[in-house]
Amino acid sequence: MPNILDIRRRIRSVTNTRQITKAMKMVSAAKLRRAQDRALAARPYAQMLTNVLKSLVSRAEIYDPETGEPRHPLLAQRPEKNVFLIVVTGDKGLAGAFNTNILKAATKFLESKQGKNIEIETIGRKGRDFLRRRYKSAQPRPANSQDPASTTIVGEQIGVLGKLDYEMVSEFVQTVIDRYSKQEIDSVYFVYNEFKSVISQRLVVAKVLPIERVGEVGVAQAEEMTAEERRRALEAAKGAGVGVRPADTRAVDTEAAKFAAAQVDYIYEQPPSELFNALLPKYVSIQIFHGLLESVAAEHAARMTAMDAATNNATDMVDSLTLAMNRVRQAKITKEIIEIVSGAAAQ
Repeated sequence: MPNILDIRRRIRSVTNTRQITKAMKMVSAAKLRRAQDRALAARPYAQMLTNVLKSLVSRAEIYDPETGEPRHPLLAQRPEKNVFLIVVTGDKGLAGAFNTNILKAATKFLESKQGKNIEIETIGRKGRDFLRRRYKSAQPRPANSQDPASTTIVGEQIGVLGKLDYEMVSEFVQTVIDRYSKQEIDSVYFVYNEFKSVISQRLVVAKVLPIERVGEVGVAQAEEMTAEERRRALEAAKGAGVGVRPADTRAVDTEAAKFAAAQVDYIYEQPPSELFNALLPKYVSIQIFHGLLESVAAEHAARMTAMDAATNNATDMVDSLTLAMNRVRQAKITKEIIEIVSGAAAQ
Protein backbone atom coordinates (compact mmCIF):
# COMPACT_ATOMS: atom_id res chain seq x y z
CA MET A 1 0.00 0.00 0.00
CA PRO A 2 1.48 3.43 -0.91
CA ASN A 3 2.29 5.77 1.93
CA ILE A 4 0.62 9.10 2.58
CA LEU A 5 3.50 11.11 1.13
CA ASP A 6 3.30 9.33 -2.24
CA ILE A 7 -0.46 9.85 -2.44
CA ARG A 8 -0.13 13.55 -1.60
CA ARG A 9 2.46 13.97 -4.35
CA ARG A 10 0.12 12.32 -6.83
CA ILE A 11 -2.81 14.50 -5.73
CA ARG A 12 -0.66 17.60 -6.22
CA SER A 13 0.38 16.40 -9.69
CA VAL A 14 -3.20 15.67 -10.78
CA THR A 15 -4.36 19.03 -9.40
CA ASN A 16 -1.73 20.85 -11.44
CA THR A 17 -2.79 18.92 -14.54
CA ARG A 18 -6.42 19.85 -13.88
CA GLN A 19 -5.49 23.53 -13.76
CA ILE A 20 -3.77 23.20 -17.15
CA THR A 21 -6.68 21.38 -18.82
CA LYS A 22 -9.18 23.88 -17.39
CA ALA A 23 -7.13 26.78 -18.77
CA MET A 24 -6.85 25.05 -22.16
CA LYS A 25 -10.61 24.57 -22.21
CA MET A 26 -11.23 28.28 -21.66
CA VAL A 27 -8.66 29.23 -24.30
CA SER A 28 -10.31 26.88 -26.82
CA ALA A 29 -13.73 28.33 -25.92
CA ALA A 30 -12.48 31.87 -26.62
CA LYS A 31 -10.93 30.77 -29.94
CA LEU A 32 -14.12 28.92 -30.81
CA ARG A 33 -16.22 32.06 -30.39
CA ARG A 34 -13.88 33.98 -32.70
CA ALA A 35 -13.86 31.16 -35.25
CA GLN A 36 -17.66 31.03 -35.19
CA ASP A 37 -17.90 34.76 -35.79
CA ARG A 38 -15.44 34.56 -38.66
CA ALA A 39 -17.24 31.68 -40.35
CA LEU A 40 -20.55 33.50 -39.94
CA ALA A 41 -19.09 36.73 -41.34
CA ALA A 42 -17.98 34.92 -44.51
CA ARG A 43 -21.41 33.45 -45.14
CA PRO A 44 -23.23 36.49 -46.64
CA TYR A 45 -20.55 36.92 -49.32
CA ALA A 46 -20.67 33.22 -50.21
CA GLN A 47 -24.48 33.27 -50.29
CA MET A 48 -24.68 36.33 -52.52
CA LEU A 49 -21.98 34.99 -54.86
CA THR A 50 -23.98 31.79 -55.21
CA ASN A 51 -27.17 33.71 -55.96
CA VAL A 52 -25.42 35.90 -58.55
CA LEU A 53 -24.18 32.75 -60.30
CA LYS A 54 -27.67 31.24 -60.19
CA SER A 55 -28.99 34.42 -61.79
CA LEU A 56 -26.32 34.29 -64.48
CA VAL A 57 -27.07 30.64 -65.26
CA SER A 58 -30.52 31.63 -66.49
CA ARG A 59 -29.18 34.52 -68.56
CA ALA A 60 -25.95 33.13 -70.05
CA GLU A 61 -25.42 30.27 -72.43
CA ILE A 62 -23.18 28.09 -70.28
CA TYR A 63 -23.75 25.08 -72.55
CA ASP A 64 -23.11 24.88 -76.27
CA PRO A 65 -26.54 24.73 -77.96
CA GLU A 66 -25.24 22.41 -80.68
CA THR A 67 -23.15 19.89 -78.74
CA GLY A 68 -24.59 20.35 -75.26
CA GLU A 69 -21.09 20.51 -73.83
CA PRO A 70 -20.36 23.04 -71.07
CA ARG A 71 -18.45 26.09 -72.17
CA HIS A 72 -16.62 26.47 -68.87
CA PRO A 73 -14.02 23.79 -68.05
CA LEU A 74 -15.09 23.59 -64.39
CA LEU A 75 -18.48 22.25 -65.48
CA ALA A 76 -17.01 19.51 -67.67
CA GLN A 77 -17.54 16.01 -66.31
CA ARG A 78 -15.13 13.22 -67.20
CA PRO A 79 -14.63 9.60 -66.12
CA GLU A 80 -12.72 9.55 -62.83
CA LYS A 81 -9.21 8.34 -63.52
CA ASN A 82 -7.19 10.96 -61.65
CA VAL A 83 -8.69 12.05 -58.31
CA PHE A 84 -7.45 14.97 -56.22
CA LEU A 85 -8.20 14.77 -52.48
CA ILE A 86 -7.81 17.64 -49.98
CA VAL A 87 -7.60 16.44 -46.36
CA VAL A 88 -8.02 19.04 -43.59
CA THR A 89 -6.83 18.14 -40.08
CA GLY A 90 -5.41 20.10 -37.19
CA ASP A 91 -1.81 21.05 -36.54
CA LYS A 92 -2.02 20.07 -32.87
CA GLY A 93 -3.42 17.23 -30.82
CA LEU A 94 -5.35 17.16 -27.52
CA ALA A 95 -8.60 17.47 -29.46
CA GLY A 96 -10.12 14.09 -28.70
CA ALA A 97 -11.02 12.05 -31.77
CA PHE A 98 -11.17 15.08 -34.09
CA ASN A 99 -8.11 14.23 -36.21
CA THR A 100 -8.67 10.48 -35.96
CA ASN A 101 -12.20 10.69 -37.34
CA ILE A 102 -11.08 12.83 -40.29
CA LEU A 103 -8.30 10.41 -41.15
CA LYS A 104 -10.68 7.45 -40.86
CA ALA A 105 -13.04 9.15 -43.31
CA ALA A 106 -10.14 9.89 -45.68
CA THR A 107 -8.94 6.28 -45.46
CA LYS A 108 -12.45 4.99 -46.17
CA PHE A 109 -12.70 7.27 -49.19
CA LEU A 110 -9.31 6.13 -50.50
CA GLU A 111 -10.39 2.51 -50.19
CA SER A 112 -13.52 3.28 -52.21
CA LYS A 113 -11.36 4.69 -55.02
CA GLN A 114 -8.97 1.78 -55.37
CA GLY A 115 -7.62 1.29 -58.86
CA LYS A 116 -7.58 5.02 -59.60
CA ASN A 117 -4.73 7.48 -59.42
CA ILE A 118 -5.22 9.60 -56.30
CA GLU A 119 -3.24 12.71 -55.41
CA ILE A 120 -3.50 14.00 -51.84
CA GLU A 121 -2.99 17.54 -50.59
CA THR A 122 -2.78 17.68 -46.79
CA ILE A 123 -3.70 20.76 -44.77
CA GLY A 124 -2.60 20.32 -41.15
CA ARG A 125 0.33 18.59 -39.49
CA LYS A 126 -1.60 15.61 -38.10
CA GLY A 127 -2.94 14.55 -41.49
CA ARG A 128 0.46 15.07 -43.11
CA ASP A 129 2.22 12.87 -40.55
CA PHE A 130 -0.39 10.11 -40.75
CA LEU A 131 -0.59 9.91 -44.53
CA ARG A 132 3.17 10.29 -45.03
CA ARG A 133 3.69 7.00 -43.18
CA ARG A 134 1.39 5.22 -45.64
CA TYR A 135 1.91 6.90 -48.98
CA LYS A 136 4.95 8.28 -50.72
CA SER A 137 5.42 11.86 -51.83
CA ALA A 138 5.62 12.59 -55.54
CA GLN A 139 5.25 15.33 -58.08
CA PRO A 140 1.81 15.92 -59.65
CA ARG A 141 1.17 13.75 -62.67
CA PRO A 142 1.05 15.51 -66.04
CA ALA A 143 -1.95 15.15 -68.30
CA ASN A 144 -2.25 11.88 -70.25
CA SER A 145 0.37 10.18 -68.07
CA GLN A 146 0.72 6.44 -68.74
CA ASP A 147 2.12 5.60 -65.29
CA PRO A 148 0.20 2.96 -63.31
CA ALA A 149 -2.42 4.16 -60.85
CA SER A 150 -1.10 5.00 -57.39
CA THR A 151 -1.86 7.06 -54.28
CA THR A 152 0.67 9.81 -53.61
CA ILE A 153 1.04 12.98 -51.56
CA VAL A 154 1.64 15.93 -53.89
CA GLY A 155 1.55 18.82 -51.41
CA GLU A 156 1.22 19.89 -47.80
CA GLN A 157 0.12 23.04 -45.99
CA ILE A 158 1.38 23.32 -42.40
CA GLY A 159 0.54 26.12 -39.96
CA VAL A 160 -1.95 27.89 -42.22
CA LEU A 161 -5.09 27.22 -40.17
CA GLY A 162 -3.95 29.37 -37.26
CA LYS A 163 -3.73 32.43 -39.50
CA LEU A 164 -6.12 31.53 -42.28
CA ASP A 165 -5.99 33.99 -45.15
CA TYR A 166 -8.26 34.09 -48.18
CA GLU A 167 -5.47 35.16 -50.54
CA MET A 168 -3.46 32.07 -49.67
CA VAL A 169 -6.48 29.83 -50.12
CA SER A 170 -7.33 31.51 -53.42
CA GLU A 171 -3.82 30.90 -54.79
CA PHE A 172 -3.93 27.25 -53.76
CA VAL A 173 -7.39 26.72 -55.27
CA GLN A 174 -6.31 28.44 -58.49
CA THR A 175 -3.55 25.86 -58.97
CA VAL A 176 -6.11 23.09 -58.51
CA ILE A 177 -8.47 24.78 -60.99
CA ASP A 178 -5.67 25.13 -63.53
CA ARG A 179 -4.86 21.44 -63.25
CA TYR A 180 -8.52 20.52 -63.65
CA SER A 181 -8.85 22.77 -66.69
CA LYS A 182 -5.78 21.10 -68.23
CA GLN A 183 -7.40 17.68 -67.60
CA GLU A 184 -4.57 16.61 -65.32
CA ILE A 185 -7.19 15.67 -62.71
CA ASP A 186 -10.78 14.56 -63.25
CA SER A 187 -12.37 15.34 -59.88
CA VAL A 188 -11.60 17.16 -56.63
CA TYR A 189 -12.82 16.03 -53.20
CA PHE A 190 -12.59 17.89 -49.90
CA VAL A 191 -12.53 16.16 -46.46
CA TYR A 192 -13.41 18.50 -43.59
CA ASN A 193 -15.67 19.05 -40.57
CA GLU A 194 -18.85 20.92 -41.43
CA PHE A 195 -19.59 23.13 -38.42
CA LYS A 196 -22.95 24.72 -37.64
CA SER A 197 -22.75 24.82 -33.85
CA VAL A 198 -21.06 22.99 -30.98
CA ILE A 199 -23.69 20.24 -31.08
CA SER A 200 -24.37 20.35 -34.83
CA GLN A 201 -21.40 19.09 -36.82
CA ARG A 202 -20.76 16.43 -39.40
CA LEU A 203 -17.73 14.97 -41.09
CA VAL A 204 -18.06 15.47 -44.85
CA VAL A 205 -16.29 14.31 -47.98
CA ALA A 206 -17.55 16.93 -50.45
CA LYS A 207 -17.13 16.84 -54.24
CA VAL A 208 -15.87 20.28 -55.24
CA LEU A 209 -15.11 19.69 -58.92
CA PRO A 210 -16.70 19.24 -61.36
CA ILE A 211 -19.50 21.63 -60.44
CA GLU A 212 -22.70 19.72 -61.07
CA ARG A 213 -25.10 22.44 -59.93
CA VAL A 214 -24.38 25.92 -58.62
CA GLY A 215 -25.31 26.26 -54.96
CA GLU A 216 -25.30 22.53 -54.25
CA VAL A 217 -22.27 20.57 -53.09
CA GLY A 218 -22.15 16.88 -53.81
CA VAL A 219 -21.54 14.82 -50.68
CA ALA A 220 -19.67 11.56 -51.24
CA GLN A 221 -19.57 10.66 -47.51
CA ALA A 222 -21.08 12.16 -44.38
CA GLU A 223 -20.99 11.18 -40.72
CA GLU A 224 -23.09 12.89 -38.06
CA MET A 225 -22.18 13.35 -34.41
CA THR A 226 -23.37 10.60 -32.08
CA ALA A 227 -25.75 11.29 -29.20
CA GLU A 228 -22.92 10.78 -26.69
CA GLU A 229 -20.69 13.26 -28.53
CA ARG A 230 -23.50 15.84 -28.52
CA ARG A 231 -24.05 15.33 -24.80
CA ARG A 232 -20.36 15.84 -23.97
CA ALA A 233 -20.15 18.90 -26.23
CA LEU A 234 -23.26 20.37 -24.61
CA GLU A 235 -21.81 19.92 -21.11
CA ALA A 236 -18.52 21.50 -22.16
CA ALA A 237 -20.28 24.46 -23.81
CA LYS A 238 -22.42 25.17 -20.73
CA GLY A 239 -19.38 25.66 -18.52
CA ALA A 240 -17.52 27.78 -21.08
CA GLY A 241 -20.22 30.27 -22.06
CA VAL A 242 -20.37 29.10 -25.68
CA GLY A 243 -23.68 29.18 -27.53
CA VAL A 244 -24.96 25.80 -28.67
CA ARG A 245 -27.50 27.02 -31.23
CA PRO A 246 -26.47 27.98 -34.77
CA ALA A 247 -26.97 31.62 -35.70
CA ASP A 248 -30.36 32.31 -37.24
CA THR A 249 -29.62 33.67 -40.71
CA ARG A 250 -32.87 32.71 -42.38
CA ALA A 251 -33.95 36.31 -42.95
CA VAL A 252 -30.63 37.21 -44.56
CA ASP A 253 -30.64 34.06 -46.70
CA THR A 254 -34.20 34.69 -47.84
CA GLU A 255 -33.37 38.27 -48.81
CA ALA A 256 -30.26 37.18 -50.69
CA ALA A 257 -32.12 34.40 -52.49
CA LYS A 258 -34.47 36.96 -54.02
CA PHE A 259 -31.65 38.10 -56.29
CA ALA A 260 -31.56 34.78 -58.09
CA ALA A 261 -35.30 34.17 -58.06
CA ALA A 262 -36.44 37.64 -59.08
CA GLN A 263 -38.01 37.86 -62.53
CA VAL A 264 -35.95 40.91 -63.46
CA ASP A 265 -33.80 41.39 -66.53
CA TYR A 266 -30.65 42.73 -64.89
CA ILE A 267 -28.30 44.91 -66.92
CA TYR A 268 -24.74 43.69 -66.44
CA GLU A 269 -21.73 45.83 -67.26
CA GLN A 270 -20.01 42.83 -68.89
CA PRO A 271 -21.76 40.11 -70.88
CA PRO A 272 -23.39 37.52 -68.57
CA SER A 273 -21.27 34.69 -69.94
CA GLU A 274 -18.08 36.64 -69.27
CA LEU A 275 -19.19 37.38 -65.71
CA PHE A 276 -20.11 33.74 -65.17
CA ASN A 277 -16.70 32.53 -66.33
CA ALA A 278 -14.95 35.03 -64.05
CA LEU A 279 -17.02 34.31 -60.95
CA LEU A 280 -17.06 30.51 -61.12
CA PRO A 281 -13.44 30.10 -59.91
CA LYS A 282 -14.21 32.49 -57.03
CA TYR A 283 -17.18 30.30 -56.16
CA VAL A 284 -14.87 27.29 -55.81
CA SER A 285 -12.38 29.31 -53.76
CA ILE A 286 -15.01 30.56 -51.32
CA GLN A 287 -16.30 27.00 -50.90
CA ILE A 288 -12.85 25.78 -49.84
CA PHE A 289 -12.23 28.85 -47.69
CA HIS A 290 -15.53 28.52 -45.87
CA GLY A 291 -14.86 24.81 -45.33
CA LEU A 292 -11.50 25.63 -43.76
CA LEU A 293 -13.12 28.21 -41.47
CA GLU A 294 -15.66 25.64 -40.33
CA SER A 295 -12.94 23.03 -39.80
CA VAL A 296 -11.01 25.45 -37.56
CA ALA A 297 -14.13 26.09 -35.49
CA ALA A 298 -14.81 22.35 -35.23
CA GLU A 299 -11.26 21.72 -34.03
CA HIS A 300 -11.59 24.30 -31.24
CA ALA A 301 -14.94 22.80 -30.25
CA ALA A 302 -13.41 19.32 -30.13
CA ARG A 303 -10.47 20.54 -28.05
CA MET A 304 -12.80 22.37 -25.66
CA THR A 305 -14.84 19.19 -25.19
CA ALA A 306 -11.74 17.04 -24.71
CA MET A 307 -10.24 19.41 -22.13
CA ASP A 308 -13.57 19.55 -20.27
CA ALA A 309 -13.60 15.75 -20.08
CA ALA A 310 -9.96 15.73 -18.91
CA THR A 311 -10.77 18.29 -16.21
CA ASN A 312 -13.71 16.21 -14.96
CA ASN A 313 -11.60 13.05 -14.97
CA ALA A 314 -8.88 14.83 -12.99
CA THR A 315 -11.46 15.95 -10.41
CA ASP A 316 -12.70 12.37 -10.04
CA MET A 317 -9.12 11.15 -9.67
CA VAL A 318 -8.35 13.73 -6.97
CA ASP A 319 -11.45 12.63 -5.06
CA SER A 320 -10.45 8.98 -5.35
CA LEU A 321 -6.88 9.67 -4.24
CA THR A 322 -8.09 11.79 -1.34
CA LEU A 323 -10.29 8.93 -0.17
CA ALA A 324 -7.39 6.50 -0.47
CA MET A 325 -5.14 8.87 1.50
CA ASN A 326 -7.72 9.18 4.27
CA ARG A 327 -7.99 5.40 4.48
CA VAL A 328 -4.22 5.01 4.74
CA ARG A 329 -4.06 7.71 7.38
CA GLN A 330 -6.91 6.15 9.34
CA ALA A 331 -5.24 2.74 9.16
CA LYS A 332 -2.01 4.24 10.45
CA ILE A 333 -3.78 5.97 13.34
CA THR A 334 -5.68 2.79 14.21
CA LYS A 335 -2.44 0.80 14.20
CA GLU A 336 -0.76 3.28 16.53
CA ILE A 337 -3.72 3.19 18.94
CA ILE A 338 -3.65 -0.61 18.94
CA GLU A 339 0.06 -0.57 19.71
CA ILE A 340 -0.45 1.87 22.62
CA VAL A 341 -3.37 -0.16 24.04
CA SER A 342 -1.46 -3.42 23.66
CA GLY A 343 1.60 -1.98 25.41
CA ALA A 344 -0.52 -0.68 28.30
CA ALA A 345 -2.27 -4.03 28.69
CA ALA A 346 1.03 -5.91 28.76
CA GLN A 347 2.26 -3.97 31.83
